[in-house]
Amino acid sequence: MHFIDAHVHVWTPDTAHYPLADGFKKENMKPASFTPEDLFKHSKPAGVDRINLIQMSFYGFDNSYMLDMIKLHDGVFVGTAVIDPLGREPERIMSEMAKKKVRAFRIHPKLTKEPVGRWLRAEGYAKMFKEGARGNQAMSCLIDLDCLPELDRMCTDYPDTPVIIDHLCRIGTNGTVRDQDVDALCALAKHKKVMIKIGAFYALGKKKAPYDDLASLIKRVVKAYGPERCMWESDCPFQVQGEHTYAPGIELINKRLDFLSADDKDWLLRKTAEKFFFGK
Repeated sequence: MHFIDAHVHVWTPDTAHYPLADGFKKENMKPASFTPEDLFKHSKPAGVDRINLIQMSFYGFDNSYMLDMIKLHDGVFVGTAVIDPLGREPERIMSEMAKKKVRAFRIHPKLTKEPVGRWLRAEGYAKMFKEGARGNQAMSCLIDLDCLPELDRMCTDYPDTPVIIDHLCRIGTNGTVRDQDVDALCALAKHKKVMIKIGAFYALGKKKAPYDDLASLIKRVVKAYGPERCMWESDCPFQVQGEHTYAPGIELINKRLDFLSADDKDWLLRKTAEKFFFGK
């Protein structure tokens, strides 16, 4: 097994040591606690032993908790941080964080005041994309389909910058997976540094395990990008809320999609994330 989960959030109820960002309160934290120990109760029985942590919005640009957990659980975690694209020298922060096993930086339209059609126009993003190419750190995009044209522009301008699109670009969150939406996502496969996270199944399509209704979407994306640019993610703790549990997400990839070869499955569940996030 030795699977890798490419997308997990962790947080602690200890807000004295790890204060919340402005605008957030403890009651926003649902569940109240999702520490690495809470996570391991779900991930370890499923055969997941390495994980890419995503900075949680509760903490804003203060990545301290994530960085501390990476250090505490050496060899288990790497990180995707959030920094201010409007701040001074974001490229310097990226370089410094690389030494702390931060392999990517989450970006989305709300980080600047630009409209969606111009969401990557801030000068800081040009610096970040340039540094991402230099240091092989990815821009990890939490976006919807309307953000793709601007991302396409930046991928054209910075073809050597790794880019990751989270949650299958959230196709099907309204319950419907439309062909034209899948076409738009697959069109970005022309940029050879773009990778796709395949997961967050609890939020897509029928939103019901075993998630077989997402098979066609996954098949088209894997065909367009190739399995070596696709990686499975859980999006915990949100994947383990309500009626949803951890294992079915892995089982969909590993057991229920007959169009995936054994090697394809290995890329999605381990090798793609291992190669990029863990450098193996």
